[in-house]
Amino acid sequence: MHCDPRFSRVREVFERHFTDGEELGAAFAVYLDGEPVVDLWGGVADRHTGRPWESGTPAFAYSCTKAITATVLLQLAERGLVDVTAPVADVWPEFAARGKGAITVEHLLTHQCGLPVVEETVPVEEFEDQAAIAARLAGQAPLWEPGSAHGYHALTYGFLVGEVIRRVTGKSVGELVAAEIAAPQGLELWVGAPDTVIARTARLKAGERPQTGTDAGPAVTETGRSRDVLGEIARAALDPQSLMNRALGNPGMHRLHGGANNPVILRAGWPAAGVVTTARGLAGFYRSLIAGDLLRPETLRDAIRPRVNGPDRVLLLDTSFGLGYMRPSLTFLMPSGTAFGHSGMGGSIGVGDPERGLAIGYVMNKMANALSGNLRGLRLVEAVYDSL
Repeated sequence: MHCDPRFSRVREVFERHFTDGEELGAAFAVYLDGEPVVDLWGGVADRHTGRPWESGTPAFAYSCTKAITATVLLQLAERGLVDVTAPVADVWPEFAARGKGAITVEHLLTHQCGLPVVEETVPVEEFEDQAAIAARLAGQAPLWEPGSAHGYHALTYGFLVGEVIRRVTGKSVGELVAAEIAAPQGLELWVGAPDTVIARTARLKAGERPQTGTDAGPAVTETGRSRDVLGEIARAALDPQSLMNRALGNPGMHRLHGGANNPVILRAGWPAAGVVTTARGLAGFYRSLIAGDLLRPETLRDAIRPRVNGPDRVLLLDTSFGLGYMRPSLTFLMPSGTAFGHSGMGGSIGVGDPERGLAIGYVMNKMANALSGNLRGLRLVEAVYDSL
């Protein structure tokens, strides 16, 4: 393990999480101006066997995948293979059905296209057939006028953006991540893990204390009246027909033995929730991104420019997105307004901050009952900024 003395506060926070029983196994990594300054890990990777968390232990990081998938698409845009402002139907003609002809690729990246739910239950046999799930979405009508609102496309984001990528290149997101990002940059990061990686991946444990992912209280609407945000979320969580539950529950990982620990999920490489990575690999992705090794600096600057802000029709909290990247909001709590990245359900998080030269990755296996992030990750990120 390594921790630059300037970041001793980070190590104190990391170790306290274990002392206080908040962590089972976890890893945290930070690069500053391209140099590794924090690389910590500890605990157990599998509570059933006692297998220790080691330097190279990867973990399933849920929606941290979305930023990686966005980067793949933006690489294609830089090469002139995709026009982000053009209709999706230009490269995927079937998508124009049911009044979707004007939906642009940007609408997909910013959660504005109105397709947060796969309406028909996806059979387990299709879990590794992303094109088949995308075809289901192509046959649906949007739930709101595209571009008029945004709502987190928890799982469908990946099947939609992934299908655009497949139509243009003939390859999956996972194949392109391996060839264009992970291998060239030497990153321990897989969107669709091979069996050798699955065998050493940390085993997730469900959270024990309910969290909303934020300490949000009443929010003020455009009419000036307050909203009981936590009450709305609680009601939505209990309603199986709420947009939140429908967006999060199909395809349903819970239908497989072990849920997200099942090799089917780890191998499938869903482009919205499929990355298996070490903290070092996730931080390294953001290091390469802000260094200009994956995208041109002007491309990244435009991509992290907020396109949508405010109430999210699925998560109900305020969210903010650029082109596939989260920006600071109630679901991506950051000490700096210049940070961007993506969190994952249960607590994992990846962060880049071009202004401060920071790249951060956090993965763990004791999940919080949170849609986005958790207090452990936030404390660690705050400790990094406090150390600067």
